[in-house]
Amino acid sequence: MAKQKVLVVEDEELMRNILRSLLERAGYEVFAADSGEAALEIFAESDIALTLTDIKMPGIDGLELLDQLKAIDPNATVIVMTGYSSVDSAVAALRKGAFDYITKPFVNEDLLRRCSNAITQRQLVRENRALRRELNKKYGFDEIIGFDGTLAGVMEIVSKVAAANAPVLITGESGTGKELIARAIHFNSERASEPFLAVNCGAIPESLLESELFGHSRGAFTGATAAKRGIFRAARGGTVLLDEIGEMPIALQVKLLRALEDRCVLPLGETTPVKFEARIIAATNRDAEAEVAAGRFREDLFYRLNVIEIRLPPLRERRSDIPALAKHFISRIAAANAAIEKPLNEKTLAALRNYDWPGNVRELENALERAFLLSGEEIMPDDLPSRISKAATESEPISENRRPTLEEVERRYILETLAAFDNDKAAAARSLGIDLSTLYRKLKRFEEA
Repeated sequence: MAKQKVLVVEDEELMRNILRSLLERAGYEVFAADSGEAALEIFAESDIALTLTDIKMPGIDGLELLDQLKAIDPNATVIVMTGYSSVDSAVAALRKGAFDYITKPFVNEDLLRRCSNAITQRQLVRENRALRRELNKKYGFDEIIGFDGTLAGVMEIVSKVAAANAPVLITGESGTGKELIARAIHFNSERASEPFLAVNCGAIPESLLESELFGHSRGAFTGATAAKRGIFRAARGGTVLLDEIGEMPIALQVKLLRALEDRCVLPLGETTPVKFEARIIAATNRDAEAEVAAGRFREDLFYRLNVIEIRLPPLRERRSDIPALAKHFISRIAAANAAIEKPLNEKTLAALRNYDWPGNVRELENALERAFLLSGEEIMPDDLPSRISKAATESEPISENRRPTLEEVERRYILETLAAFDNDKAAAARSLGIDLSTLYRKLKRFEEA
């Protein structure tokens, strides 16, 4: 592992040599400069992890050097050294962005500890920036694959609401990518540098969910040995995703509504509300309006959350996107396994197109990962789970020289409409514009064919 580079800036030769020797024995690669001007030249040419500079120097002093280093690299890590009589200058340096200050004379162990802390902090900042770039890449709009007109409309809404602060309600079946859309909104907004925190409202017991959201004070209930901020406050100015909001108990819905209206939370055990800055996005796989009508979800909370609604279509409603999604997932799986990408056999692709995907995009990705790991040079239908591979023979892909018959088009359209309405024949008949009895006759004819 390469040594961390430390730049020592000290006009007194004896002190400069002492610092060089001390830091080299500690395992650092040390550069030494006798003036601010020389330090700037070294800094510009080397990847300096830490600059250790005296404040009082002729020419460019430590404070001016700090300014110029920050102008070159806003993330430059600097520790200033000062005598006891000039602590005010050290405080001024901290205000300008210095990481720390050390008074002379110093204790060797204390100086080394402070240098180590500064370099560790610099590494964490770099790692966080790298992670942020990866997250931006992973959750950018380019990661959301789809050419279907329905999804294109969704993405147009997403691109617009990313810049806003209004609450968003994302609806869609499980596996359609609701969290991916929420993350895309967050990471393409001005809040991207702050946390994105998600909580599944259906996976946490009611007794704990309020504390998870709003926080609690120490001793608020049995087992509360320490205070907790709750994700509304922990997200700071970032984004909170309330996943499966339809699962939230009615009693807690009342408190959530008050929190959203007042932009304050009341931690358990506290009597004074505390403000929060996070943006709220909610998601559900239920029919929210039906839940309101059934009395399982508060109407006032629904309208408070539903300022902007984004409905994600199930995969069966955008089958034309399946080839592009499959290629995308194969590329990602190959990269994750340091392997060469594998082509999809035509019958495999036909199976992917014909299958109804009740688990949606998540099920597609999992099926392709299994197939990739079990297949040879080409992904064959037998490499897929049996429930999917059987779809390869249900209907053959239409060749370029053969157009489907009217009956084939009608059959597929009716079956896809039924799937879209979860096999609710009355709703499907209304959508198709036919009588329920006519739908039953057609389905019976399909079964006999």
